[in-house]
Amino acid sequence: MSTEMAKPEERLPEDEPTRPQLSSAASTFGLLSSPARLHVMWLAAQGGYDVTTLAERAGINIATMSQHLTKLRLAGLISARKEGRHHIYTVDDPHIVALLAQIFAHIAPDGTLAPDPPRSTTE
Repeated sequence: MSTEMAKPEERLPEDEPTRPQLSSAASTFGLLSSPARLHVMWLAAQGGYDVTTLAERAGINIATMSQHLTKLRLAGLISARKEGRHHIYTVDDPHIVALLAQIFAHIAPDGTLAPDPPRSTTE
């Protein structure tokens, strides 16, 4: 067995994904393929924001932001709670938060792939 192989905790599950899992994952990645929606997801994972703040931070108009939020809510990727007259949007699912953290750790600020961290010499 090669020493270059991933440790067991780094491997993907050995069970092949089912067709429903593949379809759901593809739909999720499809929703996240929009830079605006990905930005909204990242913002909402950092804390709760209302539609106006999200629109301002993402640089899009409120109507467009509302459409993005509706799609993300219907998919179960983002949640909303009412605070007074405002809806506050957050990402509460730890799997989605981890996915967002991983992708932005993998991509450098200039958009190129970030280099892998150095491997420990004790491995």
